[in-house]
Amino acid sequence: MRYVRHRDPGQPRSIASFIACLASVLELDPAQLPGPAPGEDGPSGWTLTRWLGGLGIGLVAVSAPEAFTWPGPWIGRVGAGETERCVVMYGVPSGVIWDPAGDGEVPRAAVREGWVLAATDIALARPPLPPAPEAVGRLEAIWLAPAAGEPARAVPRVRALPGLGLEGDRHAVGQGTFPSGPPGSALTLIEAEVCASFAPPLGPDEHRRNLVTRGIALNQLVGHVFTIGPVRARGARLCEPCTVMQGYAGRAVLRDLVHRGGLRADILDAGEIAVGDEIGAVAGGTHAGRGTP
Repeated sequence: MRYVRHRDPGQPRSIASFIACLASVLELDPAQLPGPAPGEDGPSGWTLTRWLGGLGIGLVAVSAPEAFTWPGPWIGRVGAGETERCVVMYGVPSGVIWDPAGDGEVPRAAVREGWVLAATDIALARPPLPPAPEAVGRLEAIWLAPAAGEPARAVPRVRALPGLGLEGDRHAVGQGTFPSGPPGSALTLIEAEVCASFAPPLGPDEHRRNLVTRGIALNQLVGHVFTIGPVRARGARLCEPCTVMQGYAGRAVLRDLVHRGGLRADILDAGEIAVGDEIGAVAGGTHAGRGTP
């Protein structure tokens, strides 16, 4: 995502911040977006909504924004009068990742309106399946926690349980923060390179992922079967950050982990995986999922 500010002295703060939020989500220069007519509201006025329609996008109003969550960006409106402005929200649960006209310290209860940018024809808008990575990575660390919020412990090897998770981990026994059983709930991975990009580096009780990898682009494994040592797994979706993770970290990590939070995967085979195992995509190992018929 491209975070931009838009300061037009001829526009109210609420309108300028809404344009900045739209530009950030769409990764456009604010100058490419039309300005609403005088007295026209940005989200409900004709100017911006018709312009979005030309891109095949619509704004869908959120009925209960103070509690709404979404595994991607959405726009919230906070404040009133001179403090009214729009912010970019993100995650399940959601938090503010960009406040183009403020300081970002916005409690969820303060979000009084919200909108999701949605494709007007989802079949035409589905993103293509990413190509499988050619590189072979390695498993750098294995972290298990018996229940949600419990400290993670490092183990040198662990047994993978198909459809469940890693033996001894919360995901395998239904004791995690999120439900166990649905696709992509068995295993979570994150890149060591991403963890090292924080100062201090992101630790296991901050990221709360099971496996730390090195040398392979996890985002490219979405929709592909891959191996961890002798065990096959299937990339289900990105493991995007949320306010739960930010709460564990106790510092601002939400914005910097957007699209960098790792991978959620399903375990296909029973077997033992160990630190040092190679990780690589299986040739031809795609599945019917994002961007596939």
